[in-house]
Amino acid sequence: MASNGAAPGAGEVQGTLSGAEVIAQSLKNQNVEYMFGIVGIPVTEIAVAAQAVGIKYIGMRNEQAASYAASAVGYLTGRPGVCLVVSGPGLVHALAGMANANMNCWPLLVVGGSSDTNQEMMGAFQEFPQVEACRLYSKLSARPSSIEAIPFVIEKAVRTSIYGRPGACYVDIPGDFVNLQVNASSIKHVECCGPPPIPVADPAAVAAAASIIQKARQPLLIIGKGAAYAQAEENIRTLVEQCGLPFLPTPMGKGVVPDDHPNCVAAARSRALQHADVIILLGARLNWILHFGLPPRYRVNVQIIQVDICAEELGNNVKPAVALLGDINAVTAQLLEQFNQRPWQYSSDTEWWKVLRERMKSNEDASKELASQKSLPMNYYTVFHHIQRQLPRNCIIVSEGANTMDIGRTVLQNYLPRHRLDAGTFGTMGVGLGFAIAAAVVAKDRNPEKRVVCVEGDSAFGFSGMEVETICRHNLPILLIVVNNNGIYQGFDADTWKEITQLGDVSQVGPPVSLLPNSHYEQVMTAFGGKGYFVQTPGELQDALTRSLAEKATPSLINVMIEPQAARKKQDFHWLTRSHM
Repeated sequence: MASNGAAPGAGEVQGTLSGAEVIAQSLKNQNVEYMFGIVGIPVTEIAVAAQAVGIKYIGMRNEQAASYAASAVGYLTGRPGVCLVVSGPGLVHALAGMANANMNCWPLLVVGGSSDTNQEMMGAFQEFPQVEACRLYSKLSARPSSIEAIPFVIEKAVRTSIYGRPGACYVDIPGDFVNLQVNASSIKHVECCGPPPIPVADPAAVAAAASIIQKARQPLLIIGKGAAYAQAEENIRTLVEQCGLPFLPTPMGKGVVPDDHPNCVAAARSRALQHADVIILLGARLNWILHFGLPPRYRVNVQIIQVDICAEELGNNVKPAVALLGDINAVTAQLLEQFNQRPWQYSSDTEWWKVLRERMKSNEDASKELASQKSLPMNYYTVFHHIQRQLPRNCIIVSEGANTMDIGRTVLQNYLPRHRLDAGTFGTMGVGLGFAIAAAVVAKDRNPEKRVVCVEGDSAFGFSGMEVETICRHNLPILLIVVNNNGIYQGFDADTWKEITQLGDVSQVGPPVSLLPNSHYEQVMTAFGGKGYFVQTPGELQDALTRSLAEKATPSLINVMIEPQAARKKQDFHWLTRSHM
């Protein structure tokens, strides 16, 4: 197999290497730092070899959570985490994380064991067409033809996962490769792939975009998670402040410019989208999250300036007035050059700013009124009000659940980029604990004082609740907050649930949205040695938050009981737009 360079210090090497050792060293050569998974036949030796070369292995309780964690590492660091899985069912479980990574455009590398090569098509243990199956969920799905080919394939998989639009890649390892010994001199290690190329937009298109922005009467800048991944925060903040632009972050675009910046119009989201005449789209897609860019959520004649690294995304659902193909950070710098040459600033006393500020105040007042309610059980806004007051400014917020996530993103503030992780483009529930574990592992290495706060609905927590054991085993100082309404979207109180169950078998009379009332999820945490709190009042919530945030060496779970029928304040439009195209 051809190599594009030997590893530093490589020469004539004596002795033998196992396939597992070749895999581990190949990953290490590509600057892979973290591996998540569940070991078993035939991949246990790969995890051991990875640890031997300095890769951190975090053993999880389910391959889905492992794949979610590895993908979050890719988003947070720009280098893919590895999800290590066994053959057949183990790989199938990880497909969820691969699909989620592809939809979110996050780098991920899944390494899966498979049946021995001499048993193919014989009904081998957990035999499954893994390479073929993964092609639907990844940018690259490949099996090395030999142990000698492993370094080449792994380099290509890592490179493919981070170049262009990031995504998932799969490398299949036959079981007999893992322990097979080869001469060390036959292995040609491949140098680490370089950082992704940084494409810039056509200068004429950039000039055209700047001209349209300067003529806008009601401009709006939308900041997506693609801008966060591109680490474009400095240039975007300069653009906002230099040009005086109102901006709206998407959920994971929060923090690229701080949520408390005076130009942030998140509290007037619907009004801003519906009436803007020029929208600059930075690393966000006109999909369901942004209501496809279509009326009635947008003006019929809105002019879209679309900036994206993926050519195929340009013009999706709405034809842009100007399409800027390139790296978000680089293209933002190009726009700034235009405005440096021809200085321009949108006035802060326009009618557009007046409309936005009035709407923001109205919505904020409505939220404050809900948060100030004294009735028990508490509502969402009361809970999030108290959480927001005590959260460290630099904490990473992980959030999932229906109302829990939707309401939480409007109340819980982010001030730094890449500090919010949620269900994302794919709307995937069950990602929370995997994401939190990944964030905590990365923070532990890079910023040990940073806290990870994972805010879950009770239904969402159930998808991966056993990962609490993983959190405690690795002693990750994660604060889990379960906002418990006894159901999916809405539940029932204990008395109503008792009446329902007296009518017959729960499988026939129990509302599908219902969960068992007043479940003590905090006991899952205490079962593994963490701290657990059962909370029913604002005072108890404040006390539990104070204790948990002060305890930096032990994981905590706060189980917050809320009104089972609690809901969002009235919305102008439903969050999930139904397309009528």
